[in-house]
Amino acid sequence: MPHTLASLVNHTALKLTVLAGQDQLNVPVRWAHASELIDPVPYMEGGELLLITALKLDAEDPETADRYVRRVAEAGVVGLGFAVGVNYEGVPEALVEAARRHHLPLLGVPRRTPFIAISKAVSASVAADQYRAVTAGFEAQRELTRAALSAEGPAELLARLAAHLNGWAALYDASGAVVAAAPEWAARRAARLAEDVARLRERPAPASSVVSDTDGDDRVELQSLGTGRRARGVLAVGTGASLGTAERYAVNSAVALLTLTTERSRALQDAEQRLGDAVLKMLLAGEPDHARAVAGRLYGGLLDAPFRMVVAEPVPADDQPAAPKLPASFDPGGTPAPSGAGAVPVLDALADAMESAAARTGEAVLAVPAGGRLIVLVTDGGAAADACAAFAAEAEARLGAQPRPRGRNSRPGTGREADGVAIGLSAPTGPMAAAHAYRQAEQALSVARRRGRTLVEHEDVAAGSVLPLLADDAVRAFADGLLRALREHDATGRGDLVASLRAWLARHGQWDAAAADLGVHRHTLRYRMRRVEEILGRSLDDPDVRMELWLALKATSAQAGE
Repeated sequence: MPHTLASLVNHTALKLTVLAGQDQLNVPVRWAHASELIDPVPYMEGGELLLITALKLDAEDPETADRYVRRVAEAGVVGLGFAVGVNYEGVPEALVEAARRHHLPLLGVPRRTPFIAISKAVSASVAADQYRAVTAGFEAQRELTRAALSAEGPAELLARLAAHLNGWAALYDASGAVVAAAPEWAARRAARLAEDVARLRERPAPASSVVSDTDGDDRVELQSLGTGRRARGVLAVGTGASLGTAERYAVNSAVALLTLTTERSRALQDAEQRLGDAVLKMLLAGEPDHARAVAGRLYGGLLDAPFRMVVAEPVPADDQPAAPKLPASFDPGGTPAPSGAGAVPVLDALADAMESAAARTGEAVLAVPAGGRLIVLVTDGGAAADACAAFAAEAEARLGAQPRPRGRNSRPGTGREADGVAIGLSAPTGPMAAAHAYRQAEQALSVARRRGRTLVEHEDVAAGSVLPLLADDAVRAFADGLLRALREHDATGRGDLVASLRAWLARHGQWDAAAADLGVHRHTLRYRMRRVEEILGRSLDDPDVRMELWLALKATSAQAGE
């Protein structure tokens, strides 16, 4: 317990008497200091017992005494000790009245009690208090270490820490989700700090901050966990007051222990990354048996159940649709590129979200950064796949961005280009078809970029119409160029070749049905189709020509909103 004026008064060897402020003796005393300066305030820090003999102070003058007492009280001095029988035979009444008026405890120090004895008593008490705090801190460290090594791990550590602090504690994972809290009610309190935790995670570890909440009366301190560029987690502790020495030892110990449990060694991370690279390379090369052998217990469970392939890449805010690209590093049969280089924050965040979700459910997830992309194998219907979808949905809701229209069938309201990521998700598959799943994910990724979407699943592409894929600048340019001569011909009023071509192709070359749709004689339609062939210089008997013309008509119809 901190030394107080009351404990000094009760010290039998000091023989101190209370002359004023009897009801304010329980304040802590940080130090005892003797000064005969008329104005000692510039040398005070607050919390001192000021010892005086009034050598230079006219303590019998009410105005002087009042001014002196008021000054030291405002400076944070917790009490005055007046030496009786040195410069004054007794304690001047003016000084006593001033002490009462300003609610400052005034102690009478008998002549046989030297100031040094009071200073030694305070010093010994401060040292004893510090020793108790350090001892309690080391005991807390041992207890927390035992908790960290127990079967419950971090959960038990948080419970012990909360008990030491007489408060609450919570642990957040790398994605900012609350994974453990003690007591149980603290999980709701911790969830309200999501934005503060997110801001702290953006700073290099280690970092800390103190936050306040208008809905609560506790003091909350956040400590990031980790030693690298990115925080691997955050510890939150809530207490009714600032942390003391013993509590600070306990929190620092908890941070160190949790860092050890959440921040795996770099050598282990590199080994797991190389193993993941090798497994993915073998899967894409069509060697599932070898991939299983290498995967072992770390990734073996992932290959025993249907999995999905995720391919994600950053998308700059001003990005234009581009043709899909296959990184040479993961071309089936190729060699994986070194991972970890040129990491993109948005891909880091996506990987953290999926890995954290998988860790909470105990499922395996294989994430490999390569060629500026993130490639992930996730269990079909598992927590990591759900986290991927939630990551996209939350980002879109946060931004409220609108995609640029890509034609009649583009779906508005899910734009993510400004947020910096596009994600393609394959259909459920197994090790034998991993290379095919990768191509499916790439196709879905390409559609996501073209449509201004964040996440596209291959099932959506396969089950939908081909028309949205025509909503592309390059396709439109091709269609316009192919049909331009026919449109220029129609513009002269010499016929309706474009409409006739569309009707004839729609009726699969059936002359009578197409002529009936147009309201013309079949000979008129035959003449128009010969003119189409003459103008284009291409034969309508060629199925490739008919296919190209039909797609060109559909692309230009979508552009015109027909």
